[in-house]
Amino acid sequence: MTSPFAFLSVRRRRFPLAGAFFAPGGLSGAALIHALVALCSDVVAAAGRCDFRFQRYNSRSLICRIRVLAALFESLKESLAPTASSSLPPRFPGSAVLCLRELYIFVYRAKLLLEYCSQSSRLWLLLRNPQISGNFHDIAQELATALDVLPLHGLRLADDVCELIDLLRLQCKRSKFFVDPDDEELRCEIHSFLARFETGEVPDPAELRNTFVNRLGIQDAGVCRTEIEFLEEQMLSQDEDIDLSVVSGVIALTRYCRFFLFGFHEVEVGKPFVDVYKFSRKRLLSQGSSLREGSSDFSLTIPKDFCCPISLDLMKDPVVVSTGQTYDRSSITQWIEAGHRSCPNSGQTLTHNRLVPNRALRTLISQWCAAYGLPYETPDGSGVSIESITAACASKAAIEANRITALMLVEQLSAGSQEVKAVAARELRLMAKTGKENRAFIAEAGAIPALCQLFRSTNPVAQENALTAILNISIHDGNKRKIMEEDGCLELIVYVLRHGLTTEARENAAATLFSLSAVHEFKQMIVDEKGAVAALADLLMQGSPRGKKDAVMALFNLSTHPESWSRMLDMGSVSALVGALRDEIVAEEAAGALALLMRHQILAQTIGIEDTVITNLVGLMRRGTPKAKENAVAALQEMCRRGGSTVTQNVAKMPMLGSLIQTILLTGTKRARRKAALLVRMCQRCESTTAAHGNDWNINSTLARTNSLRGSNYRSGDVSVSMSMAIQVHVL
Repeated sequence: MTSPFAFLSVRRRRFPLAGAFFAPGGLSGAALIHALVALCSDVVAAAGRCDFRFQRYNSRSLICRIRVLAALFESLKESLAPTASSSLPPRFPGSAVLCLRELYIFVYRAKLLLEYCSQSSRLWLLLRNPQISGNFHDIAQELATALDVLPLHGLRLADDVCELIDLLRLQCKRSKFFVDPDDEELRCEIHSFLARFETGEVPDPAELRNTFVNRLGIQDAGVCRTEIEFLEEQMLSQDEDIDLSVVSGVIALTRYCRFFLFGFHEVEVGKPFVDVYKFSRKRLLSQGSSLREGSSDFSLTIPKDFCCPISLDLMKDPVVVSTGQTYDRSSITQWIEAGHRSCPNSGQTLTHNRLVPNRALRTLISQWCAAYGLPYETPDGSGVSIESITAACASKAAIEANRITALMLVEQLSAGSQEVKAVAARELRLMAKTGKENRAFIAEAGAIPALCQLFRSTNPVAQENALTAILNISIHDGNKRKIMEEDGCLELIVYVLRHGLTTEARENAAATLFSLSAVHEFKQMIVDEKGAVAALADLLMQGSPRGKKDAVMALFNLSTHPESWSRMLDMGSVSALVGALRDEIVAEEAAGALALLMRHQILAQTIGIEDTVITNLVGLMRRGTPKAKENAVAALQEMCRRGGSTVTQNVAKMPMLGSLIQTILLTGTKRARRKAALLVRMCQRCESTTAAHGNDWNINSTLARTNSLRGSNYRSGDVSVSMSMAIQVHVL
């Protein structure tokens, strides 16, 4: 049986009454009455197990109303004769069925609202206190409207039940908007703490303890961490209309209280780091099935509007083209890069190739997947990040609270026990994950040398967190020089890259080198550091998919330095890049790095005589992405240009190369066509050598000349590399 509520998000973080609600279309008659009885029973039983710390009065009132409705439904259930058919008895008016379905929706909405209040974080409920109180009032008015049109006398109920329902209807009509004065006072007190931080004043410790420990019931560091994670997830989802600068300030305030009130010993640091955002989303999705009726045996059809017209699959990243049609980003990108200039659905000409994210549709798809318990991950980069959100909504209170917290953490990182240092490293890693201000004052507080001391720690979690904290700090451009100028810091980063106790530590060490190598003057320093290039080459050859990506990005950056090629050739990184051409995960970046390294004549002559290099580049031209093909043909062209006639002959005699170049000349990117045209000219000089191998370069010569003239400003020495990646590091 399918779920009765389409497009209903069951994530506990989402505002409970948002979205569309529909009555169960497959239920009627006796089945509908039984469903109402079961639903009311579930709500009352679940509410009895919950502790409503906030919204107590509103929650109790709503539960009492559901109990009255449960009595109504039980009475209707008893009135059904044992031999009754699956439809309502004829004596029930037709309007009764509609009213009962509306009451089903009401009870379900009440269930979601109560779950929202029992499962949300305490601080979040305080921040949303007036809005949630209004939600309770609205749902009471909806119940009053439904009971107004309910034909009680037509249902032939007992007099006492009718009187009870009449009393409930009058009570709902007379209900007033109620905000608990104690809850509201506590909310205002939280705002007052933020106001003090904004003025540079630290709130009184006794007041903080009374508010957080006694009144909020946050009595240990673990609860603080849960509160922070929940609030951060609200910022990431942005499902509700709230001032995010206030949420950012409350997160910073809670983090400060976590250490100021509870010290540094309560957090369990022996476990590996888990990304809170990914973990929370998966956990919440897994809870979705608990709210569905008959979820074990329902069939599911994907709505047509959610499917890409090209791939016919569920869209992961819907985007709008110039004609107004929506497609999945990967499908329409492949269509455009294949040379098509028309809209697949309408046939109209695309006036431009800009792809506009269809956020409304993506939200609907996400809600639909959540309602049916299906995983739905937003593609990297297609949605907003916690980094961009934090940067946009950082408040003065949040910045000041984080600054004071950072000073406490750095102090403990320098003078605390090994356990305390591990805690401090983890928290600095988390703080440096968002906000350039956080990264700046963490470095200013002296965290860099203190974190470096943990790089040789025998505690794998402490080492990993310390290294990742340095990685996150390095994203701020002003900190890169501080890290490189810190005595022994680069050497220790390379030590973790070579001998890190965890896979993630080694991967993040490579990512740190990539981040630091964004500054040109640091590239040669990294190349000259003993073991750095060799360790990156080893990670590229033997690492995990993510490790290979980190390594190839670092090697690509280093290859842009004109004096790095010799060291990279001696340390085996060039051979590693050649081997990586067969790995689709890193082939595109590896080809880009090789295209840059081929600028050097000695290197081009040295590796150009090896068939493996040419074979791998030609193979990438056949099976790679458009960008990978572009970088591969650029590497071949530069290798022929710098390597001389011997290398060019080796390239020209490769079987099927002519047909591959012809394909690129017809369908490749603009730069790929230019490079292919130059490569054709070089191979034409070796025509007698290649004739026996089936490469007819004369067939392509006219087309090559035509394509080479498309960019009149192009210079034969242009060896720029087109990379699909941006020079940036993802925070971890």
